[in-house]
Amino acid sequence: MEILSADIMTFLASYIWPFARLSGMVMVMIVSGAKTTPTMIRLFYCLALTAMVAPVLPPMPNVDLFSLSSFMIILQQSLIGIAVGFVTVMLIQTFVVAGQIIAMQTSLGFASMADPASGQTSPVIGQIYILLGTLVYLSVNGHLFMIETVVKSFDTLPVSASGLVAIQYYEIAGWMSVMMAAALSMSLSAVVAMLVINFSFGVMTKAAPQLNVFSLGFAVGMVAGLFIIYLSLKSFMFHFDAQWQRAAELICSLLNNACAY
Repeated sequence: MEILSADIMTFLASYIWPFARLSGMVMVMIVSGAKTTPTMIRLFYCLALTAMVAPVLPPMPNVDLFSLSSFMIILQQSLIGIAVGFVTVMLIQTFVVAGQIIAMQTSLGFASMADPASGQTSPVIGQIYILLGTLVYLSVNGHLFMIETVVKSFDTLPVSASGLVAIQYYEIAGWMSVMMAAALSMSLSAVVAMLVINFSFGVMTKAAPQLNVFSLGFAVGMVAGLFIIYLSLKSFMFHFDAQWQRAAELICSLLNNACAY
C-alpha cells in the first residue's frame, strides 16, 4: 500500500491544530496552568486529550501543514484556547482581590506569603480564598466543563485561520470590571463591619481621650476581623456560584456554544 505525503500531512494536521487549541486552554486555566504543575505533566495531559478527541472532530481545512496559512491557524487556535483558559484565571482572581480587600480592612494584610500558583506575594486571607475557590471549582467539575465546552467548540467555531473577533477580546477585557464588582460585593459586608468598629473606637476616643485607641483598636480590630472572616465564609458558595455562572456564560459566548452549566 502506498501512502502519499499529502495523506501524512493531513493526518498530522488533524492532530496538531486541535492540539493547539486544547493546549492553549490547559496551559493557562487554573490548576493545570499553575506553576506547581510540572510542564511535562501538562504536555502529556494535552497529548492525551488530543489523542482522544481528534478522531471524532469535524474534518479539518484543506491547508498545507507547512505554510503561512497553517501557521495562522495554529496561532488562532492557540489564542482561542488561551482566551478560554484566561476566563478561569479571572474567576479565581475574583476571590484573591476579595481576600486582599478584607485583609486590608481587618488589619490582617501584613500576614503575607508567596502564592505557589502565581509566584507573587499575597495576603494569607487571599490564599485561603484561592484554596477554597480551587476546591469548589474542582468539586463542581469545572475542569470537565472546560474540556467538554472546548471539544464542542470545534463544531460551533471550526478550525480556520479566522478565530475570535475583536469584540470578543473586548468582552474578555470588559469582564475585568465584573471581577472587581464581584470582589467588592463579596468583601462589602466585612468593610462595613470594620467601618462600624472603627467608628465606635472614634466615639470612644472622643468620650475618653486617655484611652490608647491605637494599641487597643489594633488588637480588637484583628480579633473582630477573624470573626468577620469566619462569618463571611458562609456566603462563599453563593458568590462562587454567581461568578461561575458569569464565567460560563462568557466562555459559551466566546465559543458560540449554547452549553448547559
